[in-house]
Amino acid sequence: MSNLPKHIALIPDGNRRWARQKNLPVFMGHQKGVLAFEKILEKALELQITYFTFWGSSMDNIIKRSKTEVNYLFKIFEQQFTRFLQDKRVSQNQVKVQIFGRWREMFPQSTVKPMEDVILKTKLYNKYYLTFLMAYNGTDEMIECIKKIQESKKNVTEKTIKENLWTKDLPPVDLIIRTGTDGDPHLSAGFMMWDAAYSQLEFSSIYFPAFTPKEFEKIVLNYVNRQRRKGS
Repeated sequence: MSNLPKHIALIPDGNRRWARQKNLPVFMGHQKGVLAFEKILEKALELQITYFTFWGSSMDNIIKRSKTEVNYLFKIFEQQFTRFLQDKRVSQNQVKVQIFGRWREMFPQSTVKPMEDVILKTKLYNKYYLTFLMAYNGTDEMIECIKKIQESKKNVTEKTIKENLWTKDLPPVDLIIRTGTDGDPHLSAGFMMWDAAYSQLEFSSIYFPAFTPKEFEKIVLNYVNRQRRKGS
C-alpha cells in the first residue's frame, strides 16, 4: 500500500475512565489497556508500519497518581517487558525495542531489569522499530536537548537539536493517534514536539481498552487518503 505512514505515535488515553464507566477498579483499565496494545502492535506489524512509538507513561503518571496505582503500573510494565523477551513476534519480525524517558531513575530495579534486557536483546534488529516513552515528557526531552547543546558549545541549529534529542534516531512522526479524547482533543506535555512539527493528528473518543485493531487500521487508511501539504 502506497503512502503508508512510516512513523506512527500512539497516545493511549482512557484506561481509568473505561474502568470507572464499567464500575471496575482502576487496575482493570490498565490491564485491559495492555491487551489492547498487544493487538494493535500485531496490526501495526501486519500493516508494515516501520516505526511505532507508544507513550507508556508520562512523568505526571508516575509522580501525581496514588502509590498503589503507580506500583501496579510498575508491575504491569515488568510483566509486559518480561513477555517481550519471549515473544516470537519480536525476533521473527526483527523488532528493535527502544525506551526513552526517565524510567531508569524513576522505576524500581525489578521493572528496569527486563526493560534493559529487551533493549539489549533487540539492539541489532533493524526491520521494525518499537519505541516506548516511559516517564516521558516532551518538554523534559527538549530541556535536556538544550542543556546538551550548551555544554557542547555548538550552535543551535535544526541539525544539532535533532542530534541531541533522546529520539535522535527516529524519523519525524507522520501520524499521532490519541484515544479517549472524550470531546477534548489535545496533546500533552510537549509530546515529541520536535518530531511532531508536521504530524497529522487523529483524535478518537474511544477509551484505549476498547480501541481495536480495526479502528487503528481505519485511521491509518484515512491517513493514506489525506493530502499532506506541509505548509505549501
